[in-house]
Amino acid sequence: MIGRYIAVILIAAGVLLGEDQAAAPAATVPDKPAATAPEKTPAPAAAPAAAAGHEYVVDPGTRIPLSLINSVSTKNSTEGDRVYLETVFPIVLRGKMVIPVGSYVAGTVTKVTRPGRVKGRGEFYIRFDSLTLPNGVTRDFKATIGALDGRASEDLDRKEGSIKGEGNKGGDARTVGETTASGASIGALAGGLSSGHAGEGALLGAAAGATAGLIGVLLTRGPDAVLARGTTLDMILDRQLTFSENDVDFSKAYVGNPGVGNGPGPAPSAKDRHASRWPF
Repeated sequence: MIGRYIAVILIAAGVLLGEDQAAAPAATVPDKPAATAPEKTPAPAAAPAAAAGHEYVVDPGTRIPLSLINSVSTKNSTEGDRVYLETVFPIVLRGKMVIPVGSYVAGTVTKVTRPGRVKGRGEFYIRFDSLTLPNGVTRDFKATIGALDGRASEDLDRKEGSIKGEGNKGGDARTVGETTASGASIGALAGGLSSGHAGEGALLGAAAGATAGLIGVLLTRGPDAVLARGTTLDMILDRQLTFSENDVDFSKAYVGNPGVGNGPGPAPSAKDRHASRWPF
C-alpha cells in the first residue's frame, strides 16, 4: 500500500515537472553574428600625371633685335616681297634661353612708294609674320619695327611703322648751283674768246647751266629708301608668345648662327654718295 502511494507521488511529480519544462521558454542560443563582407582595401590612387612643363611667356611689347638677311629698297622691292631676318641677341626668361641667337623671322613688304622727281620721299612698310626657333618650333604673329639702326640714313615713322628715305633738297640745290657755276665758267670763256665779252658770256652760261641743272632735277628721282643686308632693327611684339618646356629644348638643335646676317650694313647717305643728278 505504501509502495502504491510512493508510485503515485512519483508519477504526479513527473507530470508536474514536464508541465514546468513545457511552460518554460526554450533557452535561446545566441545567434552567430552575421558574416560581414571583408572591408575592401581602397585602391591606390592613380599616380598623378607628370607635371606639365613650365610655360615661358614672352610678353607683348618685348623688343627683339634683328639683322636683315636680304636687302629691301623702294627701287627693287614690290608689295608682297618676303623679308628675312635673324635674331642677334637672345631672349631669356627665368634663366632659360627662350629665343636664341640665330632664330629666324620672316616678314612681308606691305607697301612701296618710289620717291618723286620733284618732291616726295621713298617709303615702304614691313610687317613681321613669324618666328622660327633653331629646333623648328614656329609661332605666327604680327609685329612692327620699333627702332632702326642708328647708322641708317633712312627715317622710321614710329606711328605708322614706315621706313622713309632721306630728302634731297640740299642735293637738288647743289646740283643747280654746280651746273650754274659750270655754265658761267664755260660761258665766260667762250664769250671772251669769241667777242671779248666775258661778262656777257658768263651770264649767258650761268643761265644755261641753271636751266640744265633744273632739268636734271626734274627728270631724276630722289634717293630711294634702302635697308641693306646686315642692317639691325628692333621688332616689337604686339601679342604674347607662349612656349612649353619642350618648345625651348635646344639640346638637339644648333643654337646660334653667327654671321648669316652680316653684311655691309645700312647704305650710305645720299649726301655722302654725292650722286649726280644730271640726266645725261
